[in-house]
Amino acid sequence: MNPRISTGSEGLDDILGGGLDADRVYLYEGRPGTGKTTLALQFLLEGVRHGERTLYVTLSETRVELFGVAERHGWSLEGIDVFELSAPESLLDPGRELTVLHPAEMELNETTKMVFDRVTETNPTRVVFDSLSEMRLLAQSPLRYRRQILGLKHFFAGRSCTVILLDDLSSSQNDLQVHSISHGVVLLEQLAIDYGAERRRLRVIKMRGIKFRGGFHDFTIETGGLAIYPRLIAAEHHRDFDNSFTESGNPDLDRLLGGGLERGTNTLLIGAAGVGKSSLALTYVMEAAERGEHSVLFAFDEGASTIRARAKALGMDLTAAIEAGLVHIRQVDPAELSPGEFAQQVRHEVEVGHARIVVIDSLNGYLNAMPDGRFLVLQMHELLSYMSQLGVLTIMILAQHGLVGTTETPLDISYLSDSVVLLRYFEVAGTIRRALSVVKKRSGPHEHTIREFRLTAQGIVIGAPLTQFTGILSGTPVYTGGPEPLLNEAEPDATTYHPADHAES
Repeated sequence: MNPRISTGSEGLDDILGGGLDADRVYLYEGRPGTGKTTLALQFLLEGVRHGERTLYVTLSETRVELFGVAERHGWSLEGIDVFELSAPESLLDPGRELTVLHPAEMELNETTKMVFDRVTETNPTRVVFDSLSEMRLLAQSPLRYRRQILGLKHFFAGRSCTVILLDDLSSSQNDLQVHSISHGVVLLEQLAIDYGAERRRLRVIKMRGIKFRGGFHDFTIETGGLAIYPRLIAAEHHRDFDNSFTESGNPDLDRLLGGGLERGTNTLLIGAAGVGKSSLALTYVMEAAERGEHSVLFAFDEGASTIRARAKALGMDLTAAIEAGLVHIRQVDPAELSPGEFAQQVRHEVEVGHARIVVIDSLNGYLNAMPDGRFLVLQMHELLSYMSQLGVLTIMILAQHGLVGTTETPLDISYLSDSVVLLRYFEVAGTIRRALSVVKKRSGPHEHTIREFRLTAQGIVIGAPLTQFTGILSGTPVYTGGPEPLLNEAEPDATTYHPADHAES
């Protein structure tokens, strides 16, 4: 059995379950600009790090262009033998096209012979051939092209050498004959979305004898090479944890939730913009910091400074917790972030940063980061399952369209949620008030009441159940009882405001 060797990319090695089989021929294919040359150079640089001899045969990129790519990534190509083969000048001579006997076959044979001679001379263990489109041009016919590719494969089969062929897919048809000859095929794609940066993704089409992680995997081209984010598979991750309650620090809120939120579960906070969803999530973050636990807040909609200022206005100063490393606010630009990169950031915070609470604020912003909204629920299901199996409490925030009265939800993810807390505005006697209710909790009992709450300088204050009203969740309640008090506007804990004093409501 052949030993496995690294591709030079940690992400691609992970997808392949350890790397490539040595002494085989592989194909990297993709349109220009997808990152094939960069990934191929990473493969050769990995060989240089292990003291191997490497060879880059280029028919398309010039030596100057290759060194320019390396310089931008902070690489030195010292140790890589760059063999530059220019296109035969005869192909550029219009007069030669009129001859009865076209010299392309002779030029192709000469080109392959030069490659074979260089390989024999240097005896490399890693070779990159860039690119097959020039070979296809020289061959002039599919039969001659296939014969030359087979010749390349048979030549390298007799040597201890791993070969990467690059193809820019310039042919009008899919080159399946190269697929059949290659031991493995990796496709790189670049997608243009309606707004924001382009998205890149990678898929292993074929890999003989290697069990790989199928499907598309997002990647970005960073300084230092391709950052590949393997598709998250929750079943591959698990650890034992204590599924005890995670308290909010607010006894009334914990009582409403039947004692608190259990570790390894997820909660959806849903309501109109500004009703207090983010503030409610911050109470869990602040209380976790008091216990010495780590939390991370992924902010799609607000800046870190805005979040800190809002928390401070509610009596929750996050400064000390952030400086101590217990609270991490990661500001996310949905126009620049791919779903795979976001999942990788979550994994890093959970596995390296030891986060026990993850807040996603909000799912509306995460939805905007998806190139195709149809797959948001599938990706979110995998992400939630992953955090559940690691004992992380996940709090998701979803903003509804509309403020009072009829509201619309841009995304139905409630069936994935273990708990759902609904927050609503309602109007009483010419004033706007806030109410919350737990409408779902899989993991145990909870209150079925609707309670008023207020955002104050001392935090969130929750009142008694609003038993004398109907229609609160519709935003237009009807008062049906006697002098049942509401929370006083002046003093958060006072109960001197009586709806009965406002009979016109």
